[in-house]
Amino acid sequence: MSNTFGHYYRVTTFGESHGGMVGAVVDGCPSRIPLDAADIQLQLDRRRPGQNALTTARNETDRVSIVSGVADGLTLGTPIAMLVHNDDTRPVDYRRFTEIPRPSHADATYRAKYGVSAGSGGGRASARETVGRVAAGAIAEQWLRIRWGITIVAWVSAVGDIDAPELEGAGIDRAAVDRHPVRCPDAAAAAAMEQTILAARDAGDSVGGLVTCECRGVPPGWGEPVFGKLHAMLAAAQISIPAARAFEIGAGMAAARMQGSQHNDMYVMKDGRLGTVTNHSGGIQGGISNGEPIVFRVAFKPPATIARSQRTAGYDGVDQELAAVGRHDPCVVPRAVPVVEAMTAIVLADAALSAYPSCERNGYDSTDGPRP
Repeated sequence: MSNTFGHYYRVTTFGESHGGMVGAVVDGCPSRIPLDAADIQLQLDRRRPGQNALTTARNETDRVSIVSGVADGLTLGTPIAMLVHNDDTRPVDYRRFTEIPRPSHADATYRAKYGVSAGSGGGRASARETVGRVAAGAIAEQWLRIRWGITIVAWVSAVGDIDAPELEGAGIDRAAVDRHPVRCPDAAAAAAMEQTILAARDAGDSVGGLVTCECRGVPPGWGEPVFGKLHAMLAAAQISIPAARAFEIGAGMAAARMQGSQHNDMYVMKDGRLGTVTNHSGGIQGGISNGEPIVFRVAFKPPATIARSQRTAGYDGVDQELAAVGRHDPCVVPRAVPVVEAMTAIVLADAALSAYPSCERNGYDSTDGPRP
């Protein structure tokens, strides 16, 4: 089972949805990065359940503890282990699913692979697993911001058939994103999205959506062709998020309907460096960052757990009426925003560590002296 992501900045997550705890171990993090639990908690608070009427009613505080790899407020360069206890677990709610696989969940596929599946809440396939990703991504983001000045901002750009205006390049920040619980920075679109989510919830159903992410300040030259292309690594990271179903960068699917004269990003000088007039490539060409903002979108399916009875079959093949059990989000995209940001930071940290020698990985070199 692959529970580790990354080559140089390696993240291993652990824990099940209704087990004792979840968390992550980060190996390869550079030393001397200012870090304490509060830096991580900011993003965990944005991801946690029970925030408002648009999310699951599961009530978890998601308080993180750093148990290794940090001393006196600085990273040591050694593995960083982080723990988050599960407080609001209800494994008894899921006993029936030992006999009946839930539609569009991973119950049956985990059992097919391992001969056993977690008895409650989806186990490792649950979105609860993303707690560790967010914690690890917050550390990566801290280093990227301090060392490179990189900012990563994601927002909800669609829910169901409600689309927000294109906001790429508008300098959206997280304060604007978090102004509405839907996490769409356009007020009118956010209000319509909220009504769509609440209508799905009240009907005992669920709805999907899109998250757009923009990375600013990424230097040119990051990415490892040909099989380690930066956009390929971003795609792998984002598609590994529970409920993620599609990834597109730059013009994305629309590029298939364009001509080369429309899609080509023409070069110009920008503040003394070569840049492009348009950004149909999404900041990556040939698998390597070109210095323009990296812009991509991730599509999330409607949550599989819904508050309606569904006709299905048990493991014995006998037809069953499956009543809804468990707490769930009627739409995952508002809480997916910090997860998308976290996986992006992990990929960019890995790309940065790949691009520079070992001394640069730790933030210093022999000629310039120490750096933060």
